Amino acid sequence: METRDVTDLAVLHSPATVAARAQTVVLVEGMSDKLAARALAERRGRDLDAEGIAILAMGGSKNVRRFLEVFGTQGIGLRVAGLCDAGEERDFQRGLERAGYGTDLTRSRLDALGFHVCVADLEDELIRALGGDAVEQVVAAQGELVALRTFQRQPQWAGRSREEQLRRFLGTHGGRKIACAPLLVHALDLDQVPAPLHRLLDHL
Repeated sequence: METRDVTDLAVLHSPATVAARAQTVVLVEGMSDKLAARALAERRGRDLDAEGIAILAMGGSKNVRRFLEVFGTQGIGLRVAGLCDAGEERDFQRGLERAGYGTDLTRSRLDALGFHVCVADLEDELIRALGGDAVEQVVAAQGELVALRTFQRQPQWAGRSREEQLRRFLGTHGGRKIACAPLLVHALDLDQVPAPLHRLLDHL
């Protein structure tokens, strides 16, 4: 299992390599979001590469302006879309505004632009959609059930809901999120896909 999140920051220095294979870029915060979106596309029978869609993990919401300036209307002019956490919504709003995509961007206007907000984050959305039992099955399949039980007994988490415990457990290091995000998507019934992820794929 990887112990750190990885990003696509390097493409900022060679945007032509992206433009050569894609007409649309989807900007997400981290690699777990990228893998989850790709997993859902595959489950729906879509080949994003063949469709000319590249999903880029930016290494955090603070980088969204840089990606928009390189790939958006002020840069090489690709179509852009994205997915972010509720806590980072304002970063996306500012980045889009400064990159010329409008002003006073409400959440509904973000949706119209193809940028969708997870509440609180994608892991939270997936946990609520699946339910605790199904998430624990994914964790167990990764050989991490003992680690989860140890975590759940920690005093600061023992009194929390199972959903809160699972979200924090998945987020304790990036490698766990990277490993589990696509597995959680594969565990979903396709009629239970979290709304932001569903809307993103429909927009594309």
